[in-house]
Amino acid sequence: MTTPPIAVFDGHNDTLLRLELDAATDKERSFFERGANGHIDLPRARAGSFAGGFFAMFVPSRIAPAQDYTPGDPANFGPVDQAGALAMTNRLMARAAAMEAERPEAVAICRSSTEIREAMAARRIAMLLHIEGAEAIDRDFAALEDLHGRGLRSLGPVWSRANIFGVGVPMRCPASPDIGDGLTEAGVELVRACDRLGILVDLSHLNEKGFWDVARVTTKPLVATHSNAHAVAPSSRNLTDRQLDAIAESGGVVGLNFHVAFLRHDGAFNSDTPLETMVRHVDHLVERLGPEGVAIGSDFDGCLVPRAIGDAAGLPRLFEALRTAGYDEPLLRRIGSENWISVLERSGI
Repeated sequence: MTTPPIAVFDGHNDTLLRLELDAATDKERSFFERGANGHIDLPRARAGSFAGGFFAMFVPSRIAPAQDYTPGDPANFGPVDQAGALAMTNRLMARAAAMEAERPEAVAICRSSTEIREAMAARRIAMLLHIEGAEAIDRDFAALEDLHGRGLRSLGPVWSRANIFGVGVPMRCPASPDIGDGLTEAGVELVRACDRLGILVDLSHLNEKGFWDVARVTTKPLVATHSNAHAVAPSSRNLTDRQLDAIAESGGVVGLNFHVAFLRHDGAFNSDTPLETMVRHVDHLVERLGPEGVAIGSDFDGCLVPRAIGDAAGLPRLFEALRTAGYDEPLLRRIGSENWISVLERSGI
């Protein structure tokens, strides 16, 4: 008897931005046709049982072809003004809406956990709209209210740069996430506004002081949509055991990030990173968070993934590695999708 594939609801991808950048550099491609670029399109999603996820609306510090980016280049982490960030966020949200309008039987923008379940049951890609780095949000939160009304349901106050809400953690290895100040007064108010509206607050990219500020202020479960275990790979982007324990105590969830520099102990940008390295992170996360606290947060279309995964079509290979390591089917289904949908339910979304 063939084992049914594990459906994946993913905690983070940058597919909307990747499609936008491809269009800006004369490489425009359709989400609905199999492509050679990027990690996610509809055919590859179907092949890998990718059923949906948090689709990020990230505003980069500069727009350039992917081959022109150098890891660690300060230009990649420069400040972004609010008006420009909001304009880009609106373009990315419009792109998601256009995808839904073009193929409503294949794509659905979901505003609740119930809508996610319905979309997945109908084999529609369930898109939960997420902001990564809140530069688009003004101090009075008018943009937040507007974006929420148009479908925004998840937000990370910072990316790996500072803004009016807090300080992002650099991407360094080995390094501690305890770098710089935490949330500003505006950041505290942003967390409260998100709690009031029903917008999940993402801890990924926050430095450690910011993490503890969110933990102190929010009334919702703590979540990190795409982060790994610092004890396994000492990148400043990963979470310490103390942070993981706080997430567990709150009934929260962490999504496994596929970026090789956050998986590897040496922090190297090396796609020849074995699946066993990913399994070690899952082992540690399950140990600290329990079976209800671990999910997928691939960072597809925004990172360098292990060659053994490749793209969304390669997701079954990760789950086969977890089976080989002793994970049973109920736990694999939790990791694949149920834990994200459950924490959204518990967060009132």
